[in-house]
Amino acid sequence: MSDIVTVAWKKYLLQLQNHPLRTKAITAGVLAGCSDAVAQKIAGVKKLQLKRSLLFMIYGFAYSGPFGHFLHKLMEQIFKGKKGNETVAKKVILEQLTTSPWNNFFFLLYYGLVVEGRPWALVKNKVRKDYPTIQLTAWKFWPIIGWINYQYMPVQFRVIFHSFVASCWSIFLNLKARSVATIKKD
Repeated sequence: MSDIVTVAWKKYLLQLQNHPLRTKAITAGVLAGCSDAVAQKIAGVKKLQLKRSLLFMIYGFAYSGPFGHFLHKLMEQIFKGKKGNETVAKKVILEQLTTSPWNNFFFLLYYGLVVEGRPWALVKNKVRKDYPTIQLTAWKFWPIIGWINYQYMPVQFRVIFHSFVASCWSIFLNLKARSVATIKKD
């Protein structure tokens, strides 16, 4: 079994090296779909909603994977050649003040409008109600992950590490964003 895992990991690393954007997008998509399936089961859904999981895969593939890829490229350009704790702290602060609020806001919009198919007025009210709590929770959790990511992860693995942790975070967001009407429907 370990030989299979070793071969698969080597092939994955080769794809990551030769096609970084595509590999990160696919990885983020798969992880987003898996996190949705887990969130559905935790929420007590009897039959897995495959369309919904597919919509999460699309979100990971089309948005979060590419966004992370280009974010980390930009961070490397902004802080080119700079290392150390001060630089890591600046990266974490910059990420938390810019991309964290945007990503959580965008997720809530995507979830309400696309995944749940709710009208704009309902989604707007849900975002207005839930966004502050979600963002404050994010600021308690993600700076630690950001620190680990910038301090210890090689740049080619940052999106993958982030996507893996984000799959866990997505379970929280997913359960938080889920509307009462959807829970009753299941």
